Amino acid sequence: MEALHAFDLRRPASLAEAAAILADEPGARLLAGGTGLLPNLRRGIERPPVLVDLGALPGLDGIEAGPDALVLGAGATLARLAAHPDVARACPAVAQAAAAVAAPAHRSVATLGGNLCLDTRCVYYNQSEWWRAANGYCLKRGGDTCHVAPQGRRCHAAYSGDLAPALLVHDAEADLVSAAGTRRVPLADLFRDDGAAHLTIGPAEILARLRVPAGASARRSAYRKLTARGAIDFPLAGVACAVELDGRGVPSLLRVALTGTDSRPFLLEGTEALVGRAVDEDLLAALGKLVQKQVGPMRTTVTQSNYRRQVAAVTARRLLAELAGARVDRPDPAPGDPR
Repeated sequence: MEALHAFDLRRPASLAEAAAILADEPGARLLAGGTGLLPNLRRGIERPPVLVDLGALPGLDGIEAGPDALVLGAGATLARLAAHPDVARACPAVAQAAAAVAAPAHRSVATLGGNLCLDTRCVYYNQSEWWRAANGYCLKRGGDTCHVAPQGRRCHAAYSGDLAPALLVHDAEADLVSAAGTRRVPLADLFRDDGAAHLTIGPAEILARLRVPAGASARRSAYRKLTARGAIDFPLAGVACAVELDGRGVPSLLRVALTGTDSRPFLLEGTEALVGRAVDEDLLAALGKLVQKQVGPMRTTVTQSNYRRQVAAVTARRLLAELAGARVDRPDPAPGDPR
């Protein structure tokens, strides 16, 4: 890795001041924990002239359980989210996702906002400057070709944040602050399926907080991810599942969201067709097919794309079975099994 380039470090006293800096300084980047941004700076992938440090802003790290919503400050560290009793009670998948990120040292400084706004990743992109230059710059940075899909005209770098799918299954909303004020949007609207520009947040906007509606806190939920290593790794495929069960143990609501496979985290479509049915092998097989049809892993990691597709489906099946307390006669299919 390279030495850091020269930059101007600003420490605003408020979100309004931070938003004003972003509006006045094109190319400025926000800095919180820095666990995602700093490696990119050291690799020469980014060279922003100004870094805006949000670490000392009062209230940005708040976690508050109110009557209408659980409010999570974007500056809350992943360690606090993983250990906070209100988070574990209202949305277990969020606590589990926070605990699954990297290692304890990372989680002690990495923030919710930083994980949600994590840059997309690819084996052709997350390399040193000399490696990228020697192998031909990619479409995401400096080149005109996506090495993953050379015949296409879009970047296929994968989004790998763990917190997004866990919040998506709980219908989270995001508050974005700018010099013009605050706007609230569904969390899903923060992302688009473009690896080179996967965030819809404006260049002068700041993700300030997330809101989980109280009505979504009654759901059973869980998050699980597959990684190449046992720890300190990004998901090759990550799945969050949330379910509401009636008195018979039959789902009356089902949400499934995925990360690590596509250029954005996304809610699985078509799960409403599975509601009202007993959680048995037939329903789990139908869920697995939905996942396989909708995920689109590409050759952005050292792991085969079809393997990631298969394990995403298997993970979704297992999570739903566990949350519903279902006893399934046949085991999950192994990756590569056509079931």
